[in-house]
Parts: sequence; structure tokens; C-alpha cells
Amino acid sequence: MPVERPASSLRLKIDREALAHNWRTLDRMSGSARAGAAVKADCYGLGVDACLPTLRAAGAQLFFVAHWGEVDRVAHHVPSDQIAVLHGPLTAGDAAYARARKVLPIINSLAQSKLWIESGGGPCHLMLDTGINRLGISPHETGDPLIAQLEVIGLISHLACADEDSAMNARQLDTFRALLPAIPHQFASLANSAGIALGSGYHFDVTRPGLALYGGVPRAELAGEIRQVATPEAAIIQTRQLSAGDKVGYNATFTAPAAMRIGVASIGYADGLLRSWGGKGAFLLRGDMRLPLLGKVSMDMVVVDLSQAPEVAEGDWVQIPYHLPDAAQISGLSQYELLTVLGQRLKSP
Repeated sequence: MPVERPASSLRLKIDREALAHNWRTLDRMSGSARAGAAVKADCYGLGVDACLPTLRAAGAQLFFVAHWGEVDRVAHHVPSDQIAVLHGPLTAGDAAYARARKVLPIINSLAQSKLWIESGGGPCHLMLDTGINRLGISPHETGDPLIAQLEVIGLISHLACADEDSAMNARQLDTFRALLPAIPHQFASLANSAGIALGSGYHFDVTRPGLALYGGVPRAELAGEIRQVATPEAAIIQTRQLSAGDKVGYNATFTAPAAMRIGVASIGYADGLLRSWGGKGAFLLRGDMRLPLLGKVSMDMVVVDLSQAPEVAEGDWVQIPYHLPDAAQISGLSQYELLTVLGQRLKSP
């Protein structure tokens, strides 16, 4: 007889109602612009299969990935002509794949423009560098004959400091506005999640929220508007009693000050709970009782203080507090990192 695989001692709860709420909120805040959705990096670590159906049902119709290898999983849920690939084509094979799948590449350079045109051309998006100095053609390249041959659907740029009150935001906005008339296009897009919060002047035709979809709050204007989406949970796999003076974990960085009860939770840095949490954070029991972390985080486990939770037994579940702004303060990680470092074991059934 076949034996059923045991259930995991890790799980990642995705609040799909919160995810849909966040997209609708960001779409509303985009005013007359329509919101797309950045779904790169496996929907910022939360899982394409878990998030894409919800985003599409909420109303999203334009999806952004970074790598060509991300296209197939996204196209399983949405029409391929709604997918844009941020890194653009580097080889003739990339261009052929884009054309065969009807995926739109984002052209980022004159070299990519030449490659796309010589391989057959067709609809594409074009990235303008307005000051971040990553991807995109420079302002002085907008008049190049190669650019004139592109069939540009979306004219796109990216803000460097939208999460700050920086003069660079206005400079990039002015540069983008000045460049728009130089290149025929169907829509213009500048704002990411934080850019949406900067106001209507940054919205243009399409906004590209990412972090805030998944619970991130990159600007104060979004606080109270964006809901937490992800909650990692781990099972307690052992409880034990310590005596005063006993040590906990690698390098014995915690010493029990008195007799105390502890639990070993089945999560570690291989799952995205990085060592920066060690000795500072706390897990939650039933959503409100704090269970402080003791000692260093190991690859697959971490120790918690059960002194105030004598009822906790092996097999019980604890929650990792993942309200992203608060978790960033505790861990020292950015809200982006907190999402994208989540390990595959949390998402395995």
C-alpha cells in the first residue's frame, strides 16, 4: 500500500483577500492610471500559483517579470501578451522565444533594440533611464535611428528614491515628461508602489506596484491602506526544560538565567529566517503572546522561550510576526528582502 507523505512542519499562510484588497487599493490610488502588478521573483517570494489567480481576479491585466525563465509559470495563469520581461532580450533565442510566446520584452539599450529589430521586431516596451543608472536607454539616445524603428507599446522608467522625500523624484519626473514626446508610444509608466503614493503627477497611464501588493509599506501615505498578506508558521518539534546556566544554540550565546522551559521551532535561515533575527525577535502564539527567540538561528530551527506558555506542546504551531514594516525594524532587513528570502520549504504542501 502507498504511504502518504507526512505533512510539513512549515507553512506559509497567504491572505488572498488582503492581496486583492491591496491591488484594488493601489489601483484606486493610481487615479486615472491603471495598475499592473510586478510578479517577478515568484511574486516577491510568496508564490506565483498562490498569488496570480487572485491578482488577475482583482483586475490586474499587465504583469512584470524580470527573467525569461519566469514567463512559463506566469503564463499558466494569465494571457502571455499581458506579460512584460524587464531584462529584455540578450540573445536571438530570447527574441525568438518572446515572439513565439507573444510576450513583450522591455528593450533597455541600443544593443537590445538592434537585436530585436534584426530578429523580426514587433511590439515591445522601452525603458528610459531617467537617473537611476540601471537599465534603460540614456536620454541622449532617444533620437537614435534604432529607437525610431521600434514598435513601442509602453514607455517606462523607474524611480530611484520614491520611498524617500528626495529631490531626485522631481528630477526624474521632469526628465521623463520631457522625453515622452520624442518616442511614439501607447502608454507611459513611471510609478512603482512608493511612486503611487507620491501623487497623481507620477501616475501617467500605468503604475507598476510590487512590494505594496504583498504587504509592504514603502511610504507613510500607504500605512493603514495596505494589509499584511504573508504569515509564515512553524511547528514546535521539541520542548525541553533548562536549568540555570544551561546554554542554547551555536556558540552558546544564550545562557538560561534560571530554570526555564523552551521549544524548538522548525524554521531557520534556510527558510528565510535569517540570523539577523536571533536574540532580538519573538514568535507569536495564537497571534498575540510573544515567545522570545533565544540564541542563534540555525539552518533548520530556532529556540523560543516557553516560560509564559506552559501549555505549548510538540506539534503546536507558532507564527513569525511578518507585518513587514515592523519585521524590518526587528530584523534589520528591508521589506523586499523579508519577502524574497522566504524558502521553498515554506511553500511546499
